[in-house]
Amino acid sequence: MTQEQEASLPQNTRSIMAFLREHAPFSGMDDNHLALFAEHAVLRFFADGDTVLSPEDGPVRTLNVVKQGRIQGERINAKTGEPETTFEISQGECFPLAALVGERPTQTLHRAAGDTFCLSLDHKEFVTLFSESANFRDFCLRGVSSLLDQVNQRIQSGAMASLGSSNSLDTPLERYALRNPIVCSPDMPVRKAVAKMHDNSVGSIIITDDQRFPKGIFTLRDLRTLVAEETCTLETPIGQVMTTNPHHLPATADAFEAAMLMAEHHFAHICVVDEDNRLIGVVSERDLFALQRVDLVHLARAIGTAPQLQTLVALREDVSRLVDAMLAHGADSGQVVKIITTLNDITVRRVLELNLKKNDPGIPFTWLTFGSEGRQEQTLLTDQDNGILFTTPEGMTADQVREKLLPFAETINRELAECGFTWCKGNIMASNPKLCLSTEEWDEWFLRFIDASTPQNLVYSSIFLDMRAIYGPIEPLQDLLDKVLTRIRKNALFQKMLAGNAFQRKPPLTIFRGFRYAPDGDRRSLDLKRQGLAPFVESVRVFALANGVATANTLGRMEELAKKGVFDAKDANAWQEAYSLIQAIRMRAHQEQLQQGEELSNYINPDNLNPLDRRILRESFRQAQRLQQKLEVTYQL
Repeated sequence: MTQEQEASLPQNTRSIMAFLREHAPFSGMDDNHLALFAEHAVLRFFADGDTVLSPEDGPVRTLNVVKQGRIQGERINAKTGEPETTFEISQGECFPLAALVGERPTQTLHRAAGDTFCLSLDHKEFVTLFSESANFRDFCLRGVSSLLDQVNQRIQSGAMASLGSSNSLDTPLERYALRNPIVCSPDMPVRKAVAKMHDNSVGSIIITDDQRFPKGIFTLRDLRTLVAEETCTLETPIGQVMTTNPHHLPATADAFEAAMLMAEHHFAHICVVDEDNRLIGVVSERDLFALQRVDLVHLARAIGTAPQLQTLVALREDVSRLVDAMLAHGADSGQVVKIITTLNDITVRRVLELNLKKNDPGIPFTWLTFGSEGRQEQTLLTDQDNGILFTTPEGMTADQVREKLLPFAETINRELAECGFTWCKGNIMASNPKLCLSTEEWDEWFLRFIDASTPQNLVYSSIFLDMRAIYGPIEPLQDLLDKVLTRIRKNALFQKMLAGNAFQRKPPLTIFRGFRYAPDGDRRSLDLKRQGLAPFVESVRVFALANGVATANTLGRMEELAKKGVFDAKDANAWQEAYSLIQAIRMRAHQEQLQQGEELSNYINPDNLNPLDRRILRESFRQAQRLQQKLEVTYQL
């Protein structure tokens, strides 16, 4: 918004905008978003002692900002039965964010302390602002109206500075770990443990035994829960309320491994141990990432706890920004695709969880994913490849189970499409009755699939032989895959048919090492997925299945095959590097397409690459040819 545009706004709107700029998060928001707030906000007056919000009012429908005066939070003391003030909200602070985002009643009575004026924004405009402003959304999801605001602010001010460009995600944790971490014994009262955290400006305390083995962890988030739910007193021994068996990593593990562990399990601290599993440090998510308003662990937690589909859709827009940030902080292409896949997994799980709350079909199931997601190799351009595996309950038939599960699956597929997972053109989706099968039906399907090596089955091999469970019990799928791998290892004819099919995926190089362009793209374009990555994926899959390698990830398969002696270690390293370089160029192209507002595509024109990138791409394709030569010799194609 220009100065002239702002000057044309009503005086009252400009006055509110000026006030908002003095307080977080509004100080970091765009003028257009401030104007939206100012134009729709209503100034409300509350006299001393007036009730502003109450748990009896039902789900909160307004965002409130204190413009003048104070708001006090009151709760009933469990011992005395009398109301007591638990927190105070002053000028420029928002309330009640947690209840508003969660679309629930507030758990605390909010009362005016003295004459107070609040700016109130209706729920409709709040949702608009939440969807359009990344800064505002980030602030809302982090939550600020709690008992521990002052402690949090002190911790934030003392947190490690933002990582510089020289810091890589491959950096060992010992570089980040807080040495001499704050510890206590299990019998220390919660009050003393929290005081110790406060005195040392840390957000966690590790509970250890006499040998300094980590037995538990207690964080500020645990304290919030303890106070809010009133499950015990502050004199309770911390060993009774700690999170037991905290996750830990050795000091030699890298930052990326810690970040992925945090993202997958939605926690913010990891213990760092020595070779004897004794505590030597603690790493927090803030130590690892300070990535300009969005980071992996925070975004994963926000997605995993999103209260509704609309929130998920809005959060998905942050994934591309995270990819930019990860690349800027040294993540390689293999790490980035794992990050994207992890966030995709969390999104799918949350869509399932939200729908199970609303309309549980009453049948336990395992949600399967195939293809690139099954291999954990997804980029920003992705479609749906999923299915359902279920155990038929006693007294029911598989068809009766399908009758219950298919409508549920249709809803999931539709909502995943709203989250950016495009519909599969080949209908490889759980809402397809052919992909919603019992354990016995999946077993029979794979038996026919392997025994009858039809052209269609060989096409299916690129999808269904890269399978993974992302929700529900994993044991039925593990049993199924064990049988499938055993059958393939014993079926030399099927292996040769797979190898022959993979050999047809020729890298796009001519005999003179020029580029062979994609037949279905723009003139002089290459399809980096089908022409560049697929020759590696298809060839490596054959060797992996033939040698009992269970992992579906292409880079992981190469590593396992090298360990088994199937691949020469130097060859495997060269093929891993070549595959990663093609993937990196593909992801960079996607980022550029997003920045230019173009539709995502796997096609690139090599003429638009600089000479070094063209050389790298050409050498990577040559490595794919070498891999296919090994396939040709091994299976006498």
